[in-house]
Amino acid sequence: MKHQIVVIATGNKHKLEEIQEILKTFPIEIKSMKDVGLEGLEIIEDGVTFEDNAKIKARIIMEKTGYVTIADDSGLEVDYLNNEPGVYSARFAGENATDQENNEKLLKLLKDIPMESRKARFVCAMAAIFPNGEEIVLRGECPGVIDTVPRGTGGFGYDPLFIVPEYQLTFAELGAERKNEISHRARALEKMKILLEDKLGSE
Repeated sequence: MKHQIVVIATGNKHKLEEIQEILKTFPIEIKSMKDVGLEGLEIIEDGVTFEDNAKIKARIIMEKTGYVTIADDSGLEVDYLNNEPGVYSARFAGENATDQENNEKLLKLLKDIPMESRKARFVCAMAAIFPNGEEIVLRGECPGVIDTVPRGTGGFGYDPLFIVPEYQLTFAELGAERKNEISHRARALEKMKILLEDKLGSE
């Protein structure tokens, strides 16, 4: 039945894997954009907030499929940089920037800035759009500090630079299992799971 299928509106393989892992115990059938024939669909994310972009993506995919759709928009906010790169996290160093180029730009902007002034947070805004037009939008955050050099080989994006204070390790050093327990996306998904259980569990 349609309400038991949830489409994850992302073309990012890493994000899809994280979301699938976090929701693996949830009694829904998760479909990727590829599964529903929308792989490669270009969606213009021109919102001014993470929440705006999450809703844009989820609405478009829900309208095309008729299924409940979850989308997230996430990124890094650095206090010293007035919350940049923010919604431009994926293209901080340019439209087609690589993770390495984005990280290099961040390190350059924070050169010689002491650790106590390098506070940051990963932010994940998540939207669930239902075929009846109902929308759920929420946010998860994970506070941290930007390192002076990359550390670790796991993860993606800014993970090698993002130190989680309680572990004194970067996301890239923590490993996927631990990261998926404490990340901004995990925290947003935990909230989303509770709301989805309420919305879908009684149907």
